[in-house]
Amino acid sequence: MHKHYKIYKPYGYLSQFVNNQNKRRNKKLLSDLFDFTRETMAIGRLDEKSEGLLLLTTDGKFSEYIRSSNIEKEYHIMVDGIITTNAINQLKNGVEISVNGKSYTTKPCKAKILNSTSHITERFVRDKRHGATSWLSITITEGKFRQVRKMTSKVGLPTLRLVRVRIGVYKLDSMKPGDYESISSLHS
Repeated sequence: MHKHYKIYKPYGYLSQFVNNQNKRRNKKLLSDLFDFTRETMAIGRLDEKSEGLLLLTTDGKFSEYIRSSNIEKEYHIMVDGIITTNAINQLKNGVEISVNGKSYTTKPCKAKILNSTSHITERFVRDKRHGATSWLSITITEGKFRQVRKMTSKVGLPTLRLVRVRIGVYKLDSMKPGDYESISSLHS
């Protein structure tokens, strides 16, 4: 019987259970927070400076299904600067970013300004005297390396904080950093 979990990956952790890198031995891993079976794997990744919803499974088919372009991934992003309608429209239509040294235009996506972030756990990012910040939501169906960060940077709004809040039907809801819950697979 396969097992599936959703976790709130905290800021500063790698999305893996074992560190295979020689140069980065002191990194925080999911195994520092959770004691899952060896068969458990993260579905997709969130980089070390990103936080939020991460799904875990012991089922390779479920992992493949979640990583497919059929499944939306929603991110709430704090950016450096004030988001404009023009920036939102550029993001919605797709922007040109670099992926593995090659130019790539992102697929059209959903993007909107967030007026409330009460659902996101507070975390100090920077002092207000360093300029205005604002929040937006981006929902994508692809997942290139550091794609969301590259997208916001391309429209002149560098990412300061990135929180994944939804993967398909699975939501972060009221989870706090470090929390995990068992979930059922809705994939048949």
